[in-house]
Amino acid sequence: MGATNVFRVLGKKPGMFTLMIDIVKGMAPVLIVRHIFPENPPAAFAAAAAALTGHTLSFWVNFKGGKGVATGLGVFLALASKASLCSLMLFLTALVISRMVSLGSILGAAALPFFIYYFEELGPIYSPYLTGFSAFVAAFIIFKHKANIQRILRGEESKLGRSATSSPAGSAVKTDSEKAA
Repeated sequence: MGATNVFRVLGKKPGMFTLMIDIVKGMAPVLIVRHIFPENPPAAFAAAAAALTGHTLSFWVNFKGGKGVATGLGVFLALASKASLCSLMLFLTALVISRMVSLGSILGAAALPFFIYYFEELGPIYSPYLTGFSAFVAAFIIFKHKANIQRILRGEESKLGRSATSSPAGSAVKTDSEKAA
């Protein structure tokens, strides 16, 4: 369902709880692997990929899941904190200006590989791999937002502060079971 939809459907407290759980879901496995194998960044990349795959293609919900934004934030906070914080600031800026979570998510994801390249936080050997990995993750997150992109282009995307029922894009927050009904 994703943190954004939990915010819209269940409210602020459940939404914040879901957001924090999703961030920790990405951060914890990467930090654990980095602690166990501190000289092996590829092992951390594998943990990151597993966390993102498990979140976005969950077995428990028929290989559907969130779009990977909050879990991706957790993953990259554990791998490249400076770059992640820059992407988070871009997300928040876009969110404040547009009131569209999806637009902020898309822009933050798209910018992350550039921030990772700039900061080179894993050093000259592993940073190019991290840049490539982040570009793949960014492309995946943007792909998961394809319906949102279409609604943005049509001027129908849900905005923060509007309920799903009052929004012209009310269908944007329907669960898969609601879509099937």
